[in-house]
Amino acid sequence: MKNYIIAISIFVLIAFIYMPINQPAYTWGFYAHKKINRMAVFTLPSEMMGFYKQHIEYISEHAVDPDKRRYAVADEAARHYIDIDHYGSHPFDSVPVFWKAAVKKYTEDTLKAYGIVPWHIEKMVYRLSEAFKQENLDLILHYSADLGHYIGDAHVPLHTTENYNGQLTNQKGIHGFWESRIPELKSESYDYWVGKAKYIEKPIMNAWGTVKASHAAVDSVLKFEAQLNSTFSPDKKYSFENRGSMLMKVYSKEYTEAYDKLMNGMVERRMRQAIITVGSLWYTAWVNAGKPNLNRFGDKQVSDSLKLAHKQQEELWKTGGATKEIKGHDD
Repeated sequence: MKNYIIAISIFVLIAFIYMPINQPAYTWGFYAHKKINRMAVFTLPSEMMGFYKQHIEYISEHAVDPDKRRYAVADEAARHYIDIDHYGSHPFDSVPVFWKAAVKKYTEDTLKAYGIVPWHIEKMVYRLSEAFKQENLDLILHYSADLGHYIGDAHVPLHTTENYNGQLTNQKGIHGFWESRIPELKSESYDYWVGKAKYIEKPIMNAWGTVKASHAAVDSVLKFEAQLNSTFSPDKKYSFENRGSMLMKVYSKEYTEAYDKLMNGMVERRMRQAIITVGSLWYTAWVNAGKPNLNRFGDKQVSDSLKLAHKQQEELWKTGGATKEIKGHDD
């Protein structure tokens, strides 16, 4: 099984996008996940937007909760990726679309060992729809934030390959380079207005479409970086920048700009696609629940029990202690 578990002490240092070159990061980075959820709010129809705008800070801030859980909750890591190339040269023909059929063919342990993100996205859409039906504010917000995270991860090409950090091609560090360093330097110029959310008839097919599109970009992600690396000396490829009290080794601005140009803005395109998909699957869950009137919540805020659960989870994450998923939100 791919080892996504790294020391919490190291993770705390890299969590806010910045990371040493030699440390892997398996997420968009906190900034990008928060931005994706925040901008997805503005894709929603008027019947939903007022409610989501009222809670936009929660939706944004808690977009990173799954990453905080993944280092302490045993089943969490597999929900963020799928090493689809593990299943052969024509994996999309080999792996069943639906979970039960996939389990029957490969076993649940095998699927979890190589990632389950498309199936987990479908599960989260269902959970969110049930929360809407129950008119449960805590669950609506919690599942909305989590669903946005998993959708965001599925849009990252390196979340779809066993060579997830370039470790098989002598490109270690490319994961964080693609999904964190580029947004760090370029995201202020991105166009985040992606249109209006649309109803998605079959979320599982949409999730697989996302994985397929992400995986199709893996070769370019690796090829262009290898090509660029051959033209840059190490002193030009890397630089050092202050991160608070730390001096950290990062990919240079020149190298980052050159890589982004070679990829023709791929990172921005995947981020934009993630935003519209998040909004569309929130909308889909609401429609499937019968379009409940969200104005009924008025000025109601999340419960004290949920706030306490988040506080305890945050403290455990920071200290590296074992934690559990928020009560009522587990599998």
